[in-house]
Amino acid sequence: MKHPRPRPPQFSGEHSHADLRDLTLTFAPIAVLVVVVVTLIVWLVNPAPPRTIVMSAGPHDSSFLLAANQYKTILARNGITLKVLESDGSLQNLRRLLDPKQHVDIALVQGGVSDGLPVTSLMSLGSVFYDPLVVFYRGSGINGLAQLEGKRIAVGREGSGTRELALKLLEANGIRPGGDTPLLPYDGLQAATALVSGQVDAALLNGDSATRALMLRLLRVPGVSVMNFDEAAAYTRLFPYLDEIDLPPGVLDLKHRIPPDTIHLISPIVEIVARSDLHPAISDLLIEAAQEIHGTPGLLQHADQFPNLTPREYPISEDAQRYYKTGKSLLYRSLPFWIASVVDRTLVLLVPLAVLLVPGLRLLPALYRWRVRSRIYRFYGSLIAIEREALKNPTPQERKVLFGELDQIEAALNELRMPLAYADAFYVLREHVGFVRARLMEE
Repeated sequence: MKHPRPRPPQFSGEHSHADLRDLTLTFAPIAVLVVVVVTLIVWLVNPAPPRTIVMSAGPHDSSFLLAANQYKTILARNGITLKVLESDGSLQNLRRLLDPKQHVDIALVQGGVSDGLPVTSLMSLGSVFYDPLVVFYRGSGINGLAQLEGKRIAVGREGSGTRELALKLLEANGIRPGGDTPLLPYDGLQAATALVSGQVDAALLNGDSATRALMLRLLRVPGVSVMNFDEAAAYTRLFPYLDEIDLPPGVLDLKHRIPPDTIHLISPIVEIVARSDLHPAISDLLIEAAQEIHGTPGLLQHADQFPNLTPREYPISEDAQRYYKTGKSLLYRSLPFWIASVVDRTLVLLVPLAVLLVPGLRLLPALYRWRVRSRIYRFYGSLIAIEREALKNPTPQERKVLFGELDQIEAALNELRMPLAYADAFYVLREHVGFVRARLMEE
């Protein structure tokens, strides 16, 4: 039984482009691999900073909204557009962050509003300012929330961070909604007005509700007092998001020494909370802005007290930890933001590129050598087949066919372009063609 022998290699129309084809087929797989890896690194590992981010702030004319607009101004210096959304307060800010459909990247969130919410996907860029709780009441001698039981208390509007905090602290003192103590949804100026007019017996004011001007007005009203939190240290132990702060004598009005004595207060901390996918470069810009906005001394804080990385309700982001420890990188200190971003991304690519290119460049000569030699080796299969047929005493007609196949091989070799480095193998092949031709003529 005869076995079919290999057909002579056909090179018609492609010989003049053989070198280019060899180079292309040798380099193309490595080039494609490098492009794929670089693309993955650029878009998945180190994408470009976004041009626009969204921040959920607070109610109109609140300190939250004021701070957010300051962030907007500072980020604009580096070409970043910050869209600021008004909100009902910290609770709505947190819910927006947790809802992917809202497309909110960062928010100012007061401590104590995360109970019952799945906040593990969020991270903190640091604490930025106090949002103190100040309790005003009618009468005197009250130094604990438990003493307000049975009285009419203004605890803030529905959905506000003030209300969330007030209800938690009152519950810790045995006062719950639906009990014998009326809890009224008054906030800010409305709560202060109700207190002065006698509609409520106490008002829990928080943050923007407890402005310096409002506190001075209330402290000048006969029969209205501010509660001194004698148990402030206990609150900070039971509620880790609270800090103890003092209003020293005369801090509100030195001339009239208001308050006359030190007042102990408790205060939740406001944090910059972000989604976990916030770009590191944007994180750096936000912390830098926070240092400019919140690092100055004020009524409730010392210079450089904020921002800080004191752990609260949310894990501190790794990027924030790095920034607080070492500051901005040399690139971002020395170059404009967007140029530094491009250079930074380029440097990130160098390591994986080196990992790919060094062994790839070592492999290329072997691949190219194999590719070129493989074109020569394909002829040997046909030559061996012709020689074997010649040893079988072929008929004149069969011999004619074999000569024709040898002619085809020689014709293909005449058109074959071979790099000079492989000329020796090429001419050895031509000698072997001649050898097989001689063998066929002998038979």
